[in-house]
Amino acid sequence: MQQFQVRTDLALEATESVRKSVAGDLRGIAIEEYDAMEDVHISKVVILSKNAAKSMGKPMGTYITLEAPDLQESDEDYHREISKELAKQLRGVLPDIHEEKSILVVGLGNRDVTADSLGPCTVDNLFITRHIIKEYGKQAYRVPKIHQISALVPGVMAKTGMETAEIIKGVIKETKPDIVIVIDALAARSTKRLNRTVQITDTGIHPGSGVGNHRNALTKESLGVPVIAIGIPMVVDAGTIVSDALEKLSHEYAGGKASLDYFRNSTDNQLHNMYVTAKNIDETSKRLSFTLSEAINIALDMEQEE
Repeated sequence: MQQFQVRTDLALEATESVRKSVAGDLRGIAIEEYDAMEDVHISKVVILSKNAAKSMGKPMGTYITLEAPDLQESDEDYHREISKELAKQLRGVLPDIHEEKSILVVGLGNRDVTADSLGPCTVDNLFITRHIIKEYGKQAYRVPKIHQISALVPGVMAKTGMETAEIIKGVIKETKPDIVIVIDALAARSTKRLNRTVQITDTGIHPGSGVGNHRNALTKESLGVPVIAIGIPMVVDAGTIVSDALEKLSHEYAGGKASLDYFRNSTDNQLHNMYVTAKNIDETSKRLSFTLSEAINIALDMEQEE
């Protein structure tokens, strides 16, 4: 077993880790931060060089992170505002979205595992149009322009016996979409970002990478079409929680530093294979999946484009 290694799917957290180890500005990385609304912070990280991508452990591209501390609350008006802001950010990374496109939305994850059900549950609430347009044309919706939207929930390999990438490639070959939007639950480095952060990126996704279960990548290079990935961290590494607690103790008494070093260098610790989620994950997952689906519906509604 390998030594303790912090796992995260969030580029923002990877940037913070690199900042701690590198003095001065981060070369090859452009960072923009601003408040979109009260208590809602937007961070845009653009990885511009291969060296920066290597140090970050992330592919070159754009990563937009929305942090909203109240995202776990059941305030419908608040979630509606978050959906509108996410739709705005999503439109910014979708290529040529002002033109009519065929868009395939893929919900990754296991519907039977609540913390991993974000993708399938989001797809359940999408406005699907491709089949109606194919059968009756745009006249069925009485609009001059509309995207052809289709959706897929490929499941997990333990149930299907097939790699997720294999299933998606087969569907792409038959339906020939212009853009693929992938939704997946992520892993975070910090508990403060659990269920409170949304990441949008144009680099695609590596399913399972945040929990060390690497599967075939879903990227423009592997699928042949642009891939936009949307995710929310639903789990955090149990080892990370212990490591953070020991790090705080290391500043308070001498023995804490020794305990921290021992834990991080240990190769025989069961915490390295355990992941923690919130106790109300059932309710949270359902609420967040609806917020994401509403954001995608708004972003792909050509009548609401600014």
